[in-house]
Amino acid sequence: MRQNDTGGGREAQRGAPTAADRGWDESLYGAHPAERDPSPESASGAASAPLDTPGADGGRGRRGQRGSEKTSGAGNRAGRGGGGGAAVSRAKRPSRGKRALRWSAVVLAVLILGTAGAGYLYYQHLNSNLDKDELNLGDNKLHRSDPNAAGQRPMNILLLGSDSRASEENVRLGGSRADRDRPPLADVQMLLHVSADRSNMSVISVPRDTRTTIPKCTDPDDGKVYPATTDKINTSLQHGGPGCTVATWEEMTGIPIDHFMMIDFSGVVSMADAVGGVPVCVKENVHDPKSKLKLKKGTSVIKGEQALSWLRTRHGFGDGTDIGRAKAQHMYMNAMVRQLKAGTKLTDPGKLRDLAEAATKALTVDKGIGSVKKLYDLGNDLKQVPTKRITMATMPWEYGPGGSYVVPKEGDADKVFSLVRNDVALDGKDKKKAEASKSAQPTEPSQPKAEIPISVMNGTGTALQRPVTGRASVIAGALANKGFRQATADQTPQSRADTTISYPREEQRGDALAVAKALGIPERLVKHSAGVQRVTLIIGADWREGPSYPKGDSGADGKKDDQKAPDSADALRGDNKKACMDVNPNYTW
Repeated sequence: MRQNDTGGGREAQRGAPTAADRGWDESLYGAHPAERDPSPESASGAASAPLDTPGADGGRGRRGQRGSEKTSGAGNRAGRGGGGGAAVSRAKRPSRGKRALRWSAVVLAVLILGTAGAGYLYYQHLNSNLDKDELNLGDNKLHRSDPNAAGQRPMNILLLGSDSRASEENVRLGGSRADRDRPPLADVQMLLHVSADRSNMSVISVPRDTRTTIPKCTDPDDGKVYPATTDKINTSLQHGGPGCTVATWEEMTGIPIDHFMMIDFSGVVSMADAVGGVPVCVKENVHDPKSKLKLKKGTSVIKGEQALSWLRTRHGFGDGTDIGRAKAQHMYMNAMVRQLKAGTKLTDPGKLRDLAEAATKALTVDKGIGSVKKLYDLGNDLKQVPTKRITMATMPWEYGPGGSYVVPKEGDADKVFSLVRNDVALDGKDKKKAEASKSAQPTEPSQPKAEIPISVMNGTGTALQRPVTGRASVIAGALANKGFRQATADQTPQSRADTTISYPREEQRGDALAVAKALGIPERLVKHSAGVQRVTLIIGADWREGPSYPKGDSGADGKKDDQKAPDSADALRGDNKKACMDVNPNYTW
């Protein structure tokens, strides 16, 4: 054994550089010893708890979103801020317990409901299990993605894991009883992007300690206003609920969020057992005493306590930071999805009912998907995506000063977000299809430019920036000066990250390209859409001034290397059965 993780801490270890050696602040991972709950529940941790009794909290296992207000009426709601919540969270860093398992349960809940059909057995009962909340608590919301030529829209779902301990079950699973009354943090955040044609899916994780701008949010229940601030993204949940995390994502990425799903500790543990275990791989024997993960080199099928340990370990993989843990979560998620799509262990009606109970009790969703029927339909949408076209990635990041937080990596992070905004798969497999489609379409205008009807709309407003007044009129005037006499300003409010030109029929592609050429807009921003009646130019937040589109814009520009995720995103394909985790040399046996 080469680890000594008790008493003396990591200074006793020898071998590869530790997380601290690499500049990562170890205090991010848990409370200072003096702040930890000394009770036996906290000392034993989540891994020692029984793993086969979901919903031990009075049979309901209530989730963190409003668990405490449902049981005590105290108003100290999980997912809500209040009275110095952020300060409390910084003073008491929570024991991490099982929070790493929650992200998989969000996706599993959808897939199970969609695969099983069990939700209809007692529809109204399951509906009452679900908690619903507002989608976006910001002042300005991005407009939905445009439909493609067939009228299909891409779908963006924000998957959140709350570290709430607002119920006895959550305390049992997550430990740290002292944190029970602390407003929770959104410590797991993943964006699930499903392409418009349902041919591919991209999942982007963002490290919980990413420092970003949290926009102004208003709690719809009590009217409390949380001013805009800059902080770690996981604290956004304390600014009124998951709707503020959605607003934060839209501001940071420019990607419109259609739905969110949030889950806490409850009802999660049994899901790994339900599919008969999940295969994972390590390149060396690994033993992390903190998470209780102990596996031999090679492939193991894990479930129950070992599955929990795999998902919560941060010391055992890579350099001992959350980045290695995110990759392990991606590997586990891919394997679990493969198991579910194969129908493994999902034929027992009794087991399906138990899973449906656990999943719906553990979920908080936006009102747009606030029923079992809607979740079932969502699951059917996700099932259409082939496993080989699922790509898991991490937002490209770099350390901030001092190493206590990370920030989006300039250029690379923008590129990943741009690909998603433009519905381009992160696996780079869309290029040939797009080129073949374009080659069959006209490139010359269908009529003289003076006769081309053009609508110009102002979409320059964002969560933090007011729209530039009169922008549509300015650009419509610029087009008129270039001979497009039928360009008119449309005053319909919009909010878009990227400038786009859309056209309704194939024969009008040449018209749209002519407009793009006149204004210097890249061809990649010209799209065939069933959502417009004429050539339509929406001026995005990327073009707030000047009559010509700014040169050197970020994002994919059509070059070969720009049609897939950069290497820094550490992408993993869903059908990669050979993926194997690098083990931290300090934690082998």
